[in-house]
Amino acid sequence: MQYTLQTLAAVAALLGPVGTILGLVQSRGWLTGLGTVVFAISIVAIIYARSQRLRVDAASVEIEGISIDSFNIANLRRGVNRSLMVQTADHIITIDDADLEMVWRYAGYCRTRSETAMEFSIDSESNIPFNQLDCFAYDLKSDPDKKHKIEPLLLGPDSLSKKIAVPFLEPLTAQQPFDIMLHCRMPGTYKPGVGYYTSTLSFDQDKIGRCTVYLTFIRRKPDWVRVYACDAAGRPRLLKTLRPVTEQLESVTYRDVAEKIGAQSVRIYLFKRENF
Repeated sequence: MQYTLQTLAAVAALLGPVGTILGLVQSRGWLTGLGTVVFAISIVAIIYARSQRLRVDAASVEIEGISIDSFNIANLRRGVNRSLMVQTADHIITIDDADLEMVWRYAGYCRTRSETAMEFSIDSESNIPFNQLDCFAYDLKSDPDKKHKIEPLLLGPDSLSKKIAVPFLEPLTAQQPFDIMLHCRMPGTYKPGVGYYTSTLSFDQDKIGRCTVYLTFIRRKPDWVRVYACDAAGRPRLLKTLRPVTEQLESVTYRDVAEKIGAQSVRIYLFKRENF
């Protein structure tokens, strides 16, 4: 699509001046006007094609030779939540050989007149069908004992980056607090070598008070765990190398705590495991 627009723009840019010149030579006002219109359209098409190319380039992220596929796709269709004010975010991630288990918890309050659901983006290296993700959620304000599982709804295509909605047990009203937890299990996500997990925030506010990410690896300790952040242009930069906070016989856990983190930001956790 991008190259088609560029081709059409180039043809229009050529035909426009030609039509204008012929119109002037033959003193035909309609031909001159048509050439001018075609030339103007070509300028608009060139600007649009360039903006699309820049958008794709900005969405493409590569770290240490690894293309962050799920993040790249998510960037092209990422939305911003404008109805909820998030104060804390917790991502509890468990990686058991090839399998990934995610527990996300967000707490805050409703900033609009009402809200019936919270949307999430589930990104992974492989396209696991939504019905195989073992996805369920809890509305912890209305159901603190977790007696009522909520079944998330898939929004849009079932791709590497899935958009889902988790309905609240009761609609929120203005300033009403919320505390919601989402669980997803993604089998067969990883292969030996370098893998990654992305922690993405996309809310219409300046900062989130605290975001905590726990990464627990079962049985096999990774060679290293590195944290990267991406700027608005999609350029990654290394923030830190994490050290384990707990080590047990069958597991090792890493923790990353960010205070007053940007509400529209992403952190990519890169790790290396040779064999499993």
